[in-house]
Amino acid sequence: MNLSDLRSPAGAFTKRKRVGRGHGSGSVKTAGRGQKGQKARSGHHFAARHFEGGQTPIQQQLPYKRGFKNRFRVTYTIVSLERLAALDTEAELTPELLVSTGVIRDVKKPIKILGGGEVTRALKVQAHRFTASAKAAIEAAGGQATVIGMAPAAPASIEEASH
Repeated sequence: MNLSDLRSPAGAFTKRKRVGRGHGSGSVKTAGRGQKGQKARSGHHFAARHFEGGQTPIQQQLPYKRGFKNRFRVTYTIVSLERLAALDTEAELTPELLVSTGVIRDVKKPIKILGGGEVTRALKVQAHRFTASAKAAIEAAGGQATVIGMAPAAPASIEEASH
């Protein structure tokens, strides 16, 4: 038995339709494109994801689907002051300690402390940001609010990167 002896079953392969090749080809006048219309014209190529066949696209119908999205936006892990006040520890509250106590999940995002809670004892808190009310409440109770530096942000333009 040789490779040349192998035959594919009938109907396994269909020949490609050669359109626009005259009367003998079977698709003569419109070459399989039907009568008139957008898809019958030359240059038709509307494979774009947002194309909806001439209907107004959804991103134009619904204004919230479009617009600017800032890729350099910094999102913070939010921690309320009352969560910190509820912790039973005298140690300095660092991001690593907050992860180990289960207040936050991880230290991938910077931490922001929000006000809105009573602080009865002196807390030493380290975070990337504090609201004015949170900082005032911590310091009023005799505590200390230390701002940790964040990683440098990406330069806004090429000029800043070169200097």
